[in-house]
Amino acid sequence: MTTDLEKIKQREWFYSFQLPDGSSSKSYGNGELDAIHDTRSQMLDAVLAEHYPHGVTAKTAVDLACHQGYFSVHLANAGVESVLAVDARTEHIEDTQLISRVMGHSNIKPLQSDVHLLDTEALGTHDIVLCFGLIYHLENPIGALRKARALCKDVCIIETQVVPGMNGNVDWGSYRFVKPLHGVFGIIDETWETHGPEASITGICLAPSTEGLLWILRNIGFSRVELLTPPDGAYEQLKFGKRVMVAAYV
Repeated sequence: MTTDLEKIKQREWFYSFQLPDGSSSKSYGNGELDAIHDTRSQMLDAVLAEHYPHGVTAKTAVDLACHQGYFSVHLANAGVESVLAVDARTEHIEDTQLISRVMGHSNIKPLQSDVHLLDTEALGTHDIVLCFGLIYHLENPIGALRKARALCKDVCIIETQVVPGMNGNVDWGSYRFVKPLHGVFGIIDETWETHGPEASITGICLAPSTEGLLWILRNIGFSRVELLTPPDGAYEQLKFGKRVMVAAYV
């Protein structure tokens, strides 16, 4: 009978998981994507270390679009009391369940749901909310961020692809009534990629500009919003601002 650990080792994963026997799971493209996950992890750890100098024990978390559970496991390894791991895809929930069992993290609770359909009142609020690699795959990213805010009682950390910004003013019904632009969304077509495990489930994607993302977070109820600085040796997209990570505090 094949063990859970053997099942993990028999296939490729999106992430390189450090397994209990000292080995690592085989990741896509011989590890070519590992750098982005390493940078995300470093930036996440820096936020948590600064915000929680006494550690994250007794804190609860939600990992929106948990994918295969990599950052849920990361939080559990750091000592977070419980992690609600949410994803829309059945295969991602199954992967999260498998990796959680192998890592011995019974405190990771997978939940299959579209982020927009989450019952935030029933789920309650949590200290930490992660939103990594999600909102630029959605046709309603603001709605998803509102869900994240409703679930968060302390800090929400968002990582996303961004598009070039635009500033200036626009006539709003008349040249006599002018409104400033606070940011933009780029329309990205993933309509032929919805079968892909890392793509949109609807195919129409709105990716924000950095300025727009910061403005939205401030205006949906976060009291403080910080654009995080990538570490030395960061993944190239984060290093050059093609992707950003933001900490939003309640």
